[in-house]
Amino acid sequence: MIRGQRITIIRISRPNRQNVNDELKWLGHSLGLFSERDKDSSLYRLFVELIKSCKGGRPMTSDELAGRLDLTRGTVVHHLNKLLESGIVVEDRNMYALRVGNLEVLIDELRKDVRRAMDDLKEIARQIDEELKL
Repeated sequence: MIRGQRITIIRISRPNRQNVNDELKWLGHSLGLFSERDKDSSLYRLFVELIKSCKGGRPMTSDELAGRLDLTRGTVVHHLNKLLESGIVVEDRNMYALRVGNLEVLIDELRKDVRRAMDDLKEIARQIDEELKL
């Protein structure tokens, strides 16, 4: 698991329409990525661009992403940091890509991260219970 990783899961109803954009937005909202504060959907657009670059097999720099999305580099870096913290994106030599090659495997990896975190919490809870004789 990534140190200091923050995984947010929000259980919301799936979209009625079976449209890939709606489903991508639902996926991102369910992972706590997108919010109402993101008025121009810049994080969503960045997420989609990273999916496209994954399909092409080529990581991208923050400057490349900013240029493609017509966003400032600062905005892109801000959103990349959120994606890095969540474990969705990885960085290698200033190049950014999805952690794995497809979304289904990405969800499997996040599930493993959550399980490891829950196992750690359970172990600490057990130790506290023992110490407090609960």
